[in-house]
Amino acid sequence: MKLSHIVLKLAAVVIISLCSACATTPQKNLFIALGGEQGVQSLVDKMITAIGKDPKIFDYFAETKVSRFRQKLYLHFCHVADGPCTYDGDTMIDVHTGMNINEADFNHLVDILVDAMTQQGIKNTTQNALLKKLAPLRQDIIYR
Repeated sequence: MKLSHIVLKLAAVVIISLCSACATTPQKNLFIALGGEQGVQSLVDKMITAIGKDPKIFDYFAETKVSRFRQKLYLHFCHVADGPCTYDGDTMIDVHTGMNINEADFNHLVDILVDAMTQQGIKNTTQNALLKKLAPLRQDIIYR
């Protein structure tokens, strides 16, 4: 057998080994990129703290039971980020009907979320991935 054939066979074995390793390596999902359960809990806590200190947005949450909001927001983010959770709360339409949230206030809350993710050291690509998954909900939230 020629040396070139041995090299080609060896290269094929290496490539097949690498490809099969790729197939069995679990991909890092968004939930993990956000820090898993602890990271998402921390993100939710940062948001709630910021909302509580923000006179522009606080009125929307003034009647909210914080413990329930914390739990449902965690479950929602976990579910949206492909984590091991199932969101069992009301629909975004049901939650926001009657609140008449305008675009400026909606965008302000998005800024609060981005600030919380930045404070937590979440990479911009991960932030964008979460925002992309949440963006379709906008139509269910504003002007309801």
